[in-house]
Amino acid sequence: MADKAEFTDAIALLKADHRKVEALFESFEKARTDSTKQKLVSEICTELKIHTMIEEEIFYPAFRGKIEDDTLDEAYVEHDGAKVLINDLENSEPSADFYDAKVSVLSEEIKHHVHEEEMPAEGMFAQCRKTDVDLVALRDTMMARKQELLAQAKADGLPAAKPHAVNLVAA
Repeated sequence: MADKAEFTDAIALLKADHRKVEALFESFEKARTDSTKQKLVSEICTELKIHTMIEEEIFYPAFRGKIEDDTLDEAYVEHDGAKVLINDLENSEPSADFYDAKVSVLSEEIKHHVHEEEMPAEGMFAQCRKTDVDLVALRDTMMARKQELLAQAKADGLPAAKPHAVNLVAA
């Protein structure tokens, strides 16, 4: 299990999630067997569901009224679009029509969302850094919820990958 000290703050935790999902999408692009694709998609969906939950339950509300409302509103709408594809993929199989296309579109939606959050200067994370919110305390709350959700996913038999150590970089 990842230790909260591995992530310097809440934004570093979210960025680590972004890198992990990007790597999973890259692995999917290289996958050749249906069983590998199914396993990767299940992991991608679990990771994205947990990530969106901690953002929507903890991170975004902490910044409502402190950063541009439009930025937060767009993030929620982007999550909603991803949830539709996640639901479709979780109720489908690699042999189904449009399966690979749905994974591809989900990947593009996530790339766009990550870009919006991580954009220097005007991105969500840049705006968040300019507030008085304690990003370390927020990280601790988010990590606790993430561990709870990962344990729940494991109990449900979902192949959630264990969080892994990341090289810390200035967020």
